[in-house]
Parts: sequence; C-alpha cells; structure tokens
Amino acid sequence: MDLFLREAVDRIGVDDALAKIDALMDWSSFSPILKRGLGRSGVGPQGYDPLVLFKCLLIGQWHGLSDPKLERALKVRLDFMIFCGLNLHAPVPDETTHCRFRNALVKGGVYDDLLAEVCRQIEAHGLKLKEAEAAIIDATLVESAARPRTHIDAPEDRAEGEAPDDPQMYYSADPDARWVKKGAKSTLGYKAFARTDEEGFVDKVHTTPANQAESPQFETMIEGAKAQRVLADKAYASKANRASLRDKHRDGIMRKAARNRPLRASEKRFNKLISKRRFRVEQCFGTMKRLFGLHRARYFGVTKTHAQLAMAAIGQNLLKAANKITLNPQTLAIA
Repeated sequence: MDLFLREAVDRIGVDDALAKIDALMDWSSFSPILKRGLGRSGVGPQGYDPLVLFKCLLIGQWHGLSDPKLERALKVRLDFMIFCGLNLHAPVPDETTHCRFRNALVKGGVYDDLLAEVCRQIEAHGLKLKEAEAAIIDATLVESAARPRTHIDAPEDRAEGEAPDDPQMYYSADPDARWVKKGAKSTLGYKAFARTDEEGFVDKVHTTPANQAESPQFETMIEGAKAQRVLADKAYASKANRASLRDKHRDGIMRKAARNRPLRASEKRFNKLISKRRFRVEQCFGTMKRLFGLHRARYFGVTKTHAQLAMAAIGQNLLKAANKITLNPQTLAIA
C-alpha cells in the first residue's frame, strides 16, 4: 500500500466496515468462481480484473447504486476506490461494463457459489458456526421492478393441494413476475426464500414467482443443511415435508390445526418455542430490504432477481461478520 493510500486508510479509520470486510475476505478465492461464471479464464469486460468488478458490484449492492451512479461514485469516493483496488490515475469501469459483468455472472449461474464461498470464509474465521443447532427457513415477497399495466386481484397464496385460480392476465414488462394476494394487498413480483443459522447468517437462497406456494420449496431449501433441527412456520407444514426431515434433521416445523382437529396444548407450546427462534430469518429479510433494497427487484426476470437476492445475502453476511471483528491500526489485519 503506497503512502497516499496508507494516509487515506488512516483518515477513514479501521472501524470502517469496508476496511474490515476487505481484511476479512481472501478475495483470491473468488477468482476461479468469477472466471467460471464469465465462461473464460481471462479478465472481465474491457480488460478489468473480474475481482475488481465483483467488488464494484458489492459496493453498488450495499449502497443501492444504479450502474451510472456506481460509475460516478467510484470516481469520487476514496473508500470505494481503496476497497475495489482502483488507482486514482486509471479510468474506472463504466456503467456498461458493470451491466455486462453482472449479466455474464447471471448467465454463468455462479451467484449461489459466491454466497457459499463467503459463508465458508466466515466459518473459517470462527465467526459462523460450522454446524449450527438449527437452520431457519422463511420467505418474503419482493415487488417486481415492472409497473403493472393492469391491477389484477389474484387469489391469496394458496395452501398445499389447492388448485390455483387462473387470473385473467399476467401482462407486464416483467415476464416472470406473478401476482399474489396477501390479505387485502395484491403484489406483482417474486417470493424470496432464505435459510439462516441461529446467528442470522444466510447460507442458502431461492427465488420463485410470487404465486408459488411455499411448502413445495421446502426440500430445495433444506438441501445441504447441516443443522440438527430445521425450523419453519406453518406454511411448510405437510406430511411430505416432515418425512423429508426424518433421516437427517429434527422436525421444527410449526404445528398446524386441521378441520375438526384443534391444536393440543403441547403443540401450542411447541409453536411458541419455534416462533421465538424464527425471528433471525425475519430480521435478515428486514436488513436486506432496509439496507440492500430487497423490497423491490432492480431487474426483470426470476434469474436476475435471484442474483439480487444472493448479493443481498452476501452483503448481509459480510456486514454481520464485520461487526464481530476489529482491525489492528498498524497492520490493518484482523486483531
């Protein structure tokens, strides 16, 4: 690090989240994933290192910046330049480069692998339990980036086994977004699923159109889970889902009353205990919506919306990890 950057870091301070995240991650481990996503072993668009462009995408995600605003910010924000490894005397990637790079990674399907690598490194630092006692699953609605051409009253999210009512039209600029009705509110968009541990680190995400029921997504969400118990709300209560837990996990799905069969007192107590532990995943969704703009999709299509969800999960995990560490002011290494 040259003298100017050394002085810049001193001015920014070692408590800066970007400085902590930069010290926490072994960024070279992301390079093979990025190169695989780009479909070639060379550098990114316009000769930029894929790792530099990935860090730029993280900055854009964390600060809710459009590609044009990201380009401008990288020219004037010293902390952004330092984090991304940009030189004051060299041109920064333009908005077209950011767009092309992001779309190449979407096409390469590597966003889940990037999230997994972040989780692996956080575990290696001892900041995240490798085998947590519980995995927590939930979903939230993400509004489409498209403005609907016609408001459609769609059926409320249906229970498992119910036949869907077919709305008259789905027309919008977003071909994959669908309507769902929750209470009195209809939403055009997507359903974002997340699996967290008890500390709130997200280790798996999944995205569907908003009208897809939650219960059939359960097996996808528990795939690869190492926790002893899987916690989920009543939307996932089914014989099939309980059976899928039988061999590897303890059943933490909340109990659901049925017709002519109210919940027993013991089942109500069980539900209350599970509910108290499920707040972590709800807290994660709150963070991803409040800080990383997940309340609304930024792009059209389920694949690009999933990439946005994965990047929000990466941002949430890195921010949580950064809050757990301190840096040595002399070496800028983790103390």
